[in-house]
Amino acid sequence: MYFSVKINSLSLFFYNLFLVGYTLGIQLASLWNGKAKKWMLGRRRLMYNVRSTMEKINLSPIIWMHCASVGEFEQGRPIIEKLKAENKNLTIVLTFFSPSGYEACKNYKEADAIFYLPMDGKINAQQFLDALQPTVVLWIKYEFWYYYLQALKNRKIPTILVSGTFRDNQPFFKWYGSFWQQMLHCFSFLFLQNEKGKELLSSIQLNNKLVVNGDTRFDRVCAIADNFTSLPLIEKFCGDSKVFIAGSTWEEDEEKLIHYVKKHPHIKFIIVPHEVDEQNIKDVQKEFQHSILYSQLSTANIQHSPSNCLIIDTIGILSRLYYYADVTYVGGGFGSDGVHNVLEPAVYGKPVLFGPVYQKYIEAVDLIKCGAAITIIDALHLEKLLDNLFLNENEREKMGTSAQKYVEENKGATEKIVNYIYENRLLIN
Repeated sequence: MYFSVKINSLSLFFYNLFLVGYTLGIQLASLWNGKAKKWMLGRRRLMYNVRSTMEKINLSPIIWMHCASVGEFEQGRPIIEKLKAENKNLTIVLTFFSPSGYEACKNYKEADAIFYLPMDGKINAQQFLDALQPTVVLWIKYEFWYYYLQALKNRKIPTILVSGTFRDNQPFFKWYGSFWQQMLHCFSFLFLQNEKGKELLSSIQLNNKLVVNGDTRFDRVCAIADNFTSLPLIEKFCGDSKVFIAGSTWEEDEEKLIHYVKKHPHIKFIIVPHEVDEQNIKDVQKEFQHSILYSQLSTANIQHSPSNCLIIDTIGILSRLYYYADVTYVGGGFGSDGVHNVLEPAVYGKPVLFGPVYQKYIEAVDLIKCGAAITIIDALHLEKLLDNLFLNENEREKMGTSAQKYVEENKGATEKIVNYIYENRLLIN
C-alpha cells in the first residue's frame, strides 16, 4: 500500500512536470512553428470565451465530447448526430486538443460550441467544468488528462470512453501503472474496439464496466457513402481513364509516387496532401510537375491541360474522392504516427495500399488479413503493385469486394452507445 502511494505521488509529480514542460515547449516552438503558434493563440482568453459562450446557452442537457484531433472527431460524430436528431433541445459542446482538429471542425454545424481544451491542471479543470456544467461526457478513443477525469469523477458526471483501443505497452499495464489506472477508473463505462483491449482492462479490474462494441468510424464512413454527392469537376478530370487516388499524404508518401506519375501519363492521379497550407501545396506541386490544383480546376482547363495529376488544395472532400478511384493509397504509413483512415476508401469497395507503419490500427491490420489491403515497403514495391492492379481487373474487384464486406460487417457501434445512454437515462438532469 505504502509503495503504491509513493509510486502515485511520484507519477503525479512527473505528470505535473510534463504539463509545465509541454506548455513551455509549445511556447518556444510557436516562435517558428505555425501549428504551435495556433495552439497558443487558440488558448488566449480561452476560459473567458468559454464562460461567455456558455452563459448564452440555455438548452439542456449538455453533452461534452472531447477529441484529440480530426480522426477522433470522425469517431464521435455519428453518436452526436444520432443523439441530436432524436433530441432537438440537446446542447453539444466539442473540444479539441490539437490545432488541426479545431481548425478542420470549428464550423461543424451540429455543435453549439467548439473550443480548444484548456491545458490540463487542477484549476483549469475546475473552471472549465464550472462553465460547461455537462450532463454527459464522451471521451473519444484516447488522450487521458488526469485532472479533468478526476474532476468529472468527483462531480459524478457520467463519462464514457468511445472506441477505446489499448495495447500492452501502454503505462496502464506496467508495474508503475497505478497512477494511469486511476484515470481509467474515472470512466463510468468504456466502449472498446476489440477483445484485446477487454483482456487488458480486465487485468486491472475494469471488467465490470466495459464492452467490446467495435469502432464508430464504420458507421461514419457508411453514412458518407450512403449520402454520397458527386463532384462534377472530378468526374470530368477522371474521364474514362484509370484513376489512382492518394489521400492524406505526407512528403514520405508523395516521394514514392513521383516517378510512377511521370511514367504513366494515361493514368489519372489525384493527390490529397494531409497539410493544405499554401507552402506545402506549393512544395507538392513542385514535385509533381505540370500538375493542376483543384482550386484552379474548371471545365475549360481540364479540356486543354495535358496534366494527368490533380492536387487537392482544399479540405472536406477526400471521403467522396475515393469513390472515383480504381486503386487507392492512404498516407501516414511512413511516419511515426501511422496510417490515416483506411475505412474511407474501403467503404466504396476499393483496393487499399499504405506504408509499413499500421500495426496499431486494427482496421488496417484486418484489411490486410482479409485480402483488401496491401502494405508497401518502398517506391519500387509500390510501382510493381500498381502495375499488377491496373492490369488485373479481377484482382482489383476481389480486393474491393473484401474491403466493402469488411466495413459492412463491422458497423453498428453507434447504436449500442446511444442505447446505453438512453437505457441509463443519462440525458435526464
